This record gives sequence, C-alpha cells and structure tokens, in this order.
Amino acid sequence: MRIRYKKWARPELEASKFYRDNPEELKGKWREEFKNPKNPLYLELGCGKGQFISKLAVQNQNINYIAIDLIDAMLGLAKRNVEEEYKANNIEPENVLLTRFDIERISLILGKEDNVGRIYINFCNPWPKGKHRKKRLTHTRQLEKYKEFLAENGEVYFKTDDDGLFESSIEYFKEAGFEILKLTRDLHNEDIFDGKNIETEHEKMFSEQGIKIKALIAKRK
Repeated sequence: MRIRYKKWARPELEASKFYRDNPEELKGKWREEFKNPKNPLYLELGCGKGQFISKLAVQNQNINYIAIDLIDAMLGLAKRNVEEEYKANNIEPENVLLTRFDIERISLILGKEDNVGRIYINFCNPWPKGKHRKKRLTHTRQLEKYKEFLAENGEVYFKTDDDGLFESSIEYFKEAGFEILKLTRDLHNEDIFDGKNIETEHEKMFSEQGIKIKALIAKRK
C-alpha cells in the first residue's frame, strides 16, 4: 500500500514507549522488553496502519505481540491506532511493541531464543510476476527463515484476497514442512478462526467488492 510521507511519524515513534528502533540489538531478547516476559510471544508481519494488531493485542492481555512494518508513516498510524484502542479500554499498551525492519531480513532480529508461538500474515503484497515471487512473505524461502525463531508446533495465520498467492502459498507451506490445519477459500462463510477473526482494513474493502477472503492456519511440524 502506498502512503504519503508523514513528518510527525518519526518523532512520535521515537517518543513512544512501545516502539523499538533497535530491533537487531534485541534478537533473542524480545521477551525482556515486555512487562510480563513469561507470556507467549506472537508476531505480525506487515502491520500496516495497525487496525489488526491494536484490536488483537487489547483483547489478549496474556499474550505479548510484536508488529513489524518498513514504513514510518504506516508505523506512525499504527502507533496512534494502538493508543486509541487501549485508551478506549482504559488500559496501558504493555503487551505490544512496534518496530521498523525489512521482513526479508527478519533473521537478523529474531532468533530461536525468542520462541515465537504464532505469526500473522494479513493481505501481504502478492508479487504476481514470476521474477518477484521470492519476495512473497509466504514463499518457501521466507518460511524457512521463520522456522529459525518459530516455536516447535508454532503456527502461521495467513489471510489474502489473491487467488494466485493463496494457491501458491499452500504449496509453499507444504514444501517448508508445515502442516495445514485449516483452510478456506471463503472465510466469511466458513470461519476457521472459531469466531475470533478480526477484520482488517483490506479485508473489509475486498469483501465489499465481492472478493472472497482466503485463509489458512499452518503448523510447524
């Protein structure tokens, strides 16, 4: 998603208690950054404006969350959305952290010691051209990187509007040794998330256009 530069984003992020600007220094030590380090640790890749992570984290105070994006403007909006959601619930954002990093190089900021229990990938860039497909966040090459820090039996929750990306991703997960636990090509008529699906901005937009939402849950064997 393209987004205009926001001059306020960087200063606000740097001043935020739940933003980390030094992710490479925290590899293997992320749990220590949370008030309750013994809580399970979950990760969202490509958090965008933060509507998803803000609602997810506020609803699950017993889980710690890291949300990653590469664009300051996106993270600035995510920071504001987190603040708004937590304020509405009269609690402090102590179980969520935002950070800026290139997900293709994620092995530089997360390691085995972080023991991530779940990864969320929502409506990532489908990279339809053949020469760009290795950039997909669900590509086999990326899934192998996630296995470096994903807990044994850790899960990946994936949603997309793109048919080609979804069908290819099914094969990517199998190639990387994941077991697909649940799968649907019409999420809003076949809920695989047990009533706990949080609709993202893209999800709402695509659904209103009549595009069916595809989703799966895969487990690391």
